[in-house]
Amino acid sequence: MRFDRLWVAHEYPLWLSQKPRLIPMSMMTFSRARFADVPLLFAAIWLGFFTLLRLGLMASLDSGQLAMTDWPDVLTKGLMFDMATLAFTTSPVFLYEAILPNRWRISAWHRRLRAVWLWVAIFVMLFGVVSEVTFWIEFSTRFNFIAVDYLLYTQEVIGNIRQSYPITAILATIGVLAACLLFGVGRLLQRIDDERVTARQRLVLVAAAFCLPVLSYFSANVDQMEGMGNAYAAELSGNGLFTLAAAMRRNELDFDKFYQTMPQRQADAILREMGVERQPLGEALKADDDEDEDLADDVLPFTRRPKNVVLISVESLSASFLGSYGAPQGLTPKMDELARNGLRFAHVYATGTRTVRGLEALSLGTPPVPGQSIVRRPRNEHLATLGEVLKPQGVTPYFFYGGYGYFDNMNAYFDANSYQVVDRTDIPKPAIMFENVWGVADEVLFNQALKTLGSRGGEGQPFFAHIMTTSNHRPYTYPDGRIDIKSPGGRVGAVKYTDFAIGEFIDKARSQPWFKDTLFIIIADHCASVAGKSKLPLNGYKIPLIFYGPELVKVGVYEPMVSQLDLAPTIVEVLGKRGDDLFFGRSFFEDGVPLDRAFVSNYQSLGYLRKDILTVLLPKQKVESYRVDPRTLEITPMAIDTKLMNEAIAYYQTASRAFKQGALQMPADF
Repeated sequence: MRFDRLWVAHEYPLWLSQKPRLIPMSMMTFSRARFADVPLLFAAIWLGFFTLLRLGLMASLDSGQLAMTDWPDVLTKGLMFDMATLAFTTSPVFLYEAILPNRWRISAWHRRLRAVWLWVAIFVMLFGVVSEVTFWIEFSTRFNFIAVDYLLYTQEVIGNIRQSYPITAILATIGVLAACLLFGVGRLLQRIDDERVTARQRLVLVAAAFCLPVLSYFSANVDQMEGMGNAYAAELSGNGLFTLAAAMRRNELDFDKFYQTMPQRQADAILREMGVERQPLGEALKADDDEDEDLADDVLPFTRRPKNVVLISVESLSASFLGSYGAPQGLTPKMDELARNGLRFAHVYATGTRTVRGLEALSLGTPPVPGQSIVRRPRNEHLATLGEVLKPQGVTPYFFYGGYGYFDNMNAYFDANSYQVVDRTDIPKPAIMFENVWGVADEVLFNQALKTLGSRGGEGQPFFAHIMTTSNHRPYTYPDGRIDIKSPGGRVGAVKYTDFAIGEFIDKARSQPWFKDTLFIIIADHCASVAGKSKLPLNGYKIPLIFYGPELVKVGVYEPMVSQLDLAPTIVEVLGKRGDDLFFGRSFFEDGVPLDRAFVSNYQSLGYLRKDILTVLLPKQKVESYRVDPRTLEITPMAIDTKLMNEAIAYYQTASRAFKQGALQMPADF
């Protein structure tokens, strides 16, 4: 009898059926290693999609964009990135097959379950292909930080997709195609579990699950896409999932690749005309060793120099909340009183829409580079920040935060830039009478700051303290009995409570020996909302700024428009220290005509506001200009003002390159 002709009855259901079937003994042989068939099938399907997508995108270009001679390099490098991506995506499947008991493997319910998750996997991959095609049509690149941005702004993105595409029909088509492909591999799925998986084979599967991602991590890098001499070839050689993961990890959007640029010499010349005293890129930054002159009463609104500065950056405090900026609700009586008895800045704009953007501007004084804030990026240590500038000159820098400072990389950033960091973990438990998910109540934070600064100020040692509040943030909870709005009081209650806490902090500070020599600065990190009809609605960036020091500051209103990033060099100048020329911002009180300009951004739209014109730099080398109504801040499109466009490019291009090339680092000889 021929062995391979022997048929046996086998109570082994089909992948979607309970019906018994007869199986040739030759199909049950142990000569083939079927234990890895599922992850390999999974990988083969996804590799097929990756390859077809790349070929389709390549075919969409003409010979002037991508020559046929580039195809072999693109496909070879593309296969490398595809395999590196598959090492991560197939790892869970290898692990799943390793731990699956043999008795479950042959059950009907498991075969149905496997068919379901494989259909989901195919659906997700097909959806990814469609997404990459639409992204390529828009930006001619693989997924990058713009795609990450889309993930952050889900409401706007989903709304745009629903209005732009027949999303229901697309999803239904993808579902049907996934089902058809699953049906096509159904006969293969029937044979996959004919063999029991041994302990040794399970070890092989586990090893593959862990070793392949490690090998991919150390052997493939998104920078390997470059060097082909053709931007299209470089992008096509990548893998969308791989580049998306890299963008999320690196948090950057390369200015030179996506935005309009100019020769760097031209940019340096423009910045010198704008009063930016940083040396051109490629030259060493040098500190100004000239002796500082005393404050001139006709130049600066101070009677004498402060010895200390306390900077309070308030979470999400739009100028529209303050009575001193025209708000009628009466939510900020304490800050309004400080504004009446201090110096109020009438036109101040935040650089971004998140706390890390505000912290970047207030500490580093640089325009917002596209992508993620420098606070969250690698290689952000020992930059020319207020901490690095002031500490060598005898001023102790502090950063106080009421939450856990690992959030948004705050602790790491400030610690690496010479600040002494005090966060939620440093506040004794008995002192915490109220907290929520974001941190302790603002009054608890201020009490900790008073305790910390009391010892420093009592010794007569100058300090700079940056205090970042948290209470004006959802869920808007705070201690009851402080204000006339019960907690949780929504945004209005949180604003009023924060105002109460600031007023109490100033009142308690009056009894400190360092109070008379201290300048208190109140500013927002960003506004409460940036919703609007335009990409950069200016009302969503206008923030308050108040200087208060009853024995230091002349009462008044400062009318010229200024940016959040101008505060850092202003603090250095007011303290009479060297280094105000290390920032892209310019001191409010610099000699000459005020610049009357500001910077606003939202990750990819880079705005430059000057002379009632908003210039916006966008990916794909686009530039837009808008006329701004000075009263309502409403904008209307206009022809591009070339001079203002060049100023915007000079600022943003130079700042982006300076960080990328390490030119934002503190000078070694400072």
